Amino acid sequence: MHRRFFVAALFAASALHPGLAQEPTATPAAVAAPPADAPAYDVVVYSGVPCGVAASVAAAREGAKTLLIEPTKEVGGLNTSGLNTAETEHMLKWTFGGVAQEAYQRMGWEYGRWNPVYYFESKVAAKVFHTMLDEAKVQVKYGVRVDKVEKEGTTIKSITLSDGSKITAKTFVDAGYEGDLMARSGVSYTWGRESIEEYGESLAGIRLDKTPRKAATVDEKGNLLPGISGWAKDVTEGAADKKVMNYNWRLCLSNDPEQSVPFPQPRQYDRARYKVLENWIKEKTAANEPVKLLDIIDLYSHAPGRKDKKEVNNKQAAVISVGHFGGQFDYPDGDYVTRDRIVADHTDYTVGMFHFLATDETVPETLRTETKQWGLAKDEFTNNDHWPYQPYVREARRMKGLYVVTQKDITEDRRKPDSIAMGSHFIDSHHVQRLALSPTEFVNEGRIWEEGQVYQIPFRAIQPKAEECTNLLVPGAASFSHVAFCTYRLESTWMKTGHAAGVAAARAALWNKTVQDLIIVNLQERLRDQGQVIDFIEGQPEKFVKEQKKAVKK
Repeated sequence: MHRRFFVAALFAASALHPGLAQEPTATPAAVAAPPADAPAYDVVVYSGVPCGVAASVAAAREGAKTLLIEPTKEVGGLNTSGLNTAETEHMLKWTFGGVAQEAYQRMGWEYGRWNPVYYFESKVAAKVFHTMLDEAKVQVKYGVRVDKVEKEGTTIKSITLSDGSKITAKTFVDAGYEGDLMARSGVSYTWGRESIEEYGESLAGIRLDKTPRKAATVDEKGNLLPGISGWAKDVTEGAADKKVMNYNWRLCLSNDPEQSVPFPQPRQYDRARYKVLENWIKEKTAANEPVKLLDIIDLYSHAPGRKDKKEVNNKQAAVISVGHFGGQFDYPDGDYVTRDRIVADHTDYTVGMFHFLATDETVPETLRTETKQWGLAKDEFTNNDHWPYQPYVREARRMKGLYVVTQKDITEDRRKPDSIAMGSHFIDSHHVQRLALSPTEFVNEGRIWEEGQVYQIPFRAIQPKAEECTNLLVPGAASFSHVAFCTYRLESTWMKTGHAAGVAAARAALWNKTVQDLIIVNLQERLRDQGQVIDFIEGQPEKFVKEQKKAVKK
């Protein structure tokens, strides 16, 4: 217990180390009394995902008056909505530091451990995030979205929220998955996939799996079945499009009757949506092959000490799973009405699938019985009917900022002079869509799975172009190509970049600077002093390969 308080004190002392927040060419705005029309906040962070939590905590620890705006009823993004891993199983742990590593250390304390934990429960992540926000005295505003942005030249003067309130600040940070503040600020962005030719990326564009799947793709009239987006003959491999990888709900389930509640009944059940699944089950049954729930979904054990509690994810190898292929296409640049409709549709799809597996007569009794054993975990999302607060938006908008990080930056030119954090995850894109090859075969499209290398994330990747906006940082929908974004889109990596964004935003606000005019060596010095890893370390591996896996897990 004494060690716990000692380590916590070290974190606090590091955050308040004197002198390092200074920009030597400027005079701090805090010296003079603020004018009557001064902004209400130094820093406003939009979206309380892990990236936003890290940014808010880091900014507040620098002495900035900080507001965090969270559109849902809970902070923590997917880490408090069912994605309960730092994903270190595919990363190099030596790249972790700063606020991110502190959060995992605090989660370890919650489980009575001295060391950080990288697998945890949503409720534990929520407790840690709330504690860190409270200790840093970050104000949090829940349940509102950004509606409008008022700018004066290249400077955001205020943002108007969906409840009509107007928020003023010196510097803003968009930490969200969707980049909504960024988009409304007149900053250039894109979504979907670039072609191979655009940045010379071998992994870019449309990518057809090499292995076809045997399953009916059309109905008796020749119309494509639900979940089949089109015909493979109509697409060109390597070409650009405006489609993103699939989304799904990361449910928390339990098969202990004392620890679970029943699945909700479908609100709008359309049995036809599961025709591909039905046909596949019929073929397996006819061949006397057993069908198990794990053939359809992935169930992860990420809750320490809880064998009954599992986390649900889309199963890449399944014919059909909880990934709602095609349901995500209009989400990235959609308005809020469109987004709400898509989220509701993902809920209907997911609840309907479990209902189909548990009750439909075409499903073998053994699979129906197995499905019925599972319910929603009773101890998670207790103020939201035990359903996660938001779906897994793997990819949406991406800024086109001062520098676009591409495949070459994560595989070859991995060192950057303006490094603010380190990435190391696999290049990981889930499938985007199913395309029919014939009436009896389809092929999945969009998958990328390449072993990762350590690379430095440049400050330029979270900075808009100066002619577009000078008091906004975008560590969420950062300036990456689709291929490079597939290594960046991890909550742990986002937290690292969020930490850097928070410190930078505070410095810009307190020293009356634009985000483009910050002195990078001073920012880097401050980050290093806070334990953020921004440099390659001699002797540490730079590539995640299979023979290193055991060492990485230690």
